Amino acid sequence: MKIVALVGSIRHASYNQKLAEYVKNRYADQMDVTIPSLRELPYYDQDIELTAPDNVKAFKQLVLDADGVIFVTPEYNHSISGVLENAIDWLSRVEHPLKGKPVMILGATMGPLGTVRAQGHLRQILDSPGVAALAMPGDEFLMGLVQNKIDAAGNITDQPTVDWLDHCTQDYLKFVQQVAKNTVSE
Repeated sequence: MKIVALVGSIRHASYNQKLAEYVKNRYADQMDVTIPSLRELPYYDQDIELTAPDNVKAFKQLVLDADGVIFVTPEYNHSISGVLENAIDWLSRVEHPLKGKPVMILGATMGPLGTVRAQGHLRQILDSPGVAALAMPGDEFLMGLVQNKIDAAGNITDQPTVDWLDHCTQDYLKFVQQVAKNTVSE
């Protein structure tokens, strides 16, 4: 199963980047996760959307070819980051590679509430007509106080958090399969 993980933080020591890498490594036997850098994407510009730069075309094709997408979002000012919004803006135009794509949302923050507000906003964005992604219902993965739950090597050290991530990921894999099954039968 080919999955693209879009990380909304470009900071080199990003906890959300570590979370995405953890998912990639922990579930490597169940899904092939690619984590593209969002750092190189230019600002979305409608004037160039039909003649987008090659890196934008490659990014959109990567998402189009994937069986599903995992969004790993920090929470900035009670919402998603500009970096993640920019990536979604590119994906919401012309080819619409997120349309009908099964999505799981993860997020980590140093605060106690995890990324609850950002995830709520992200679900609204993913439901917009230009995006039309299929966000997995329920099973919200909100890692609060991440600095106490993940070590410098990127390993999650809190067993209840690992157990919940395992549960959410298994539900996501079933969700991707169900969406694929429903798409084939239509």
